[in-house]
Amino acid sequence: MDKVEGFGKWVSHWFTLIVIIWAAFNYFVPATSTAIIPNTSYLLGLILFGMGLTLQGEDFARILKRPLPVILGTVAHYVIMPLIAVVLCKIFNLQGATAAGVILVGSCPSGTSSSVMAYLAGGDVALDVSIETLSTLLAPLALPGLLVLYAGKYVPIPTQSLFTSTVKIVLVPIILGVVIHTLFRKQVDTITRALPLISQAAILLIIGAVVSANHANLFTAATAIVIPVVMLHNLSGYALGYGFSHLIRLKEPQRKAITFEVGMQDSSLGATLAMAYFAPAAAIPSTLFSIWHNISGSVLSSWWRGHSEKAATEKTPEATAAN
Repeated sequence: MDKVEGFGKWVSHWFTLIVIIWAAFNYFVPATSTAIIPNTSYLLGLILFGMGLTLQGEDFARILKRPLPVILGTVAHYVIMPLIAVVLCKIFNLQGATAAGVILVGSCPSGTSSSVMAYLAGGDVALDVSIETLSTLLAPLALPGLLVLYAGKYVPIPTQSLFTSTVKIVLVPIILGVVIHTLFRKQVDTITRALPLISQAAILLIIGAVVSANHANLFTAATAIVIPVVMLHNLSGYALGYGFSHLIRLKEPQRKAITFEVGMQDSSLGATLAMAYFAPAAAIPSTLFSIWHNISGSVLSSWWRGHSEKAATEKTPEATAAN
């Protein structure tokens, strides 16, 4: 298990680069992941089952003990990202399935890799995990509701099917994971050491499947406009998330956590639902978002960590001189 955990840490360190290489490989050799396309929902369920296995009673108790930052962070996520998506669709004059895909990824819960980025940046990981948990649990209601509100004019929204699928894909695996962790805590604590690697493998398989399914339309003239839209969507989420957390006077570690929780989306869920209920073009924003937010999140967390280390180094001589 030590070797598996060690390999998982190595993959985490290079995950952004691995995502880019794997996506490029599937773009040029789409047959690689064709067989995975019908099974993306099972892979996403596996990821969320793993999330459930890591949750304990203390995680839910933490939400109850400090509910305000968690609630405000979750509300910020579900208000800011969908609205940015709507504004970008208008600015770039996006239509049909492409516009619906941008709004879909903007309406998804927080990304599963946000807690990793918050940890690397020196953020409040407990707050990050709490917001991620709450936003994910709310997804069956929030996601279809936001799509009806904002994307209904672009494509028909199968509200009931989206609700049912999100419950099956999101809630059932998480609840099952929590129950199994509660009943078999000792055995599960050993297994959870391998969960990051399993989740990363599942994310890569989903990315490969979506790139394979959309390789013919991924970088055409018609969809090239989605690239700057996705980049602006993510970066605006970071900026407004940080600004909001500053406005409500949270401390710097909490600001970092909310920044990542607002700006990073569960794009794997977006891609899975787009493939199931909308035209293939609707999955392209989620696919590009999945690649881009790993890049931007890694860069931002590295910059924040370096900035914090520099500040600590500059502060130490002053404290020494004062003594």
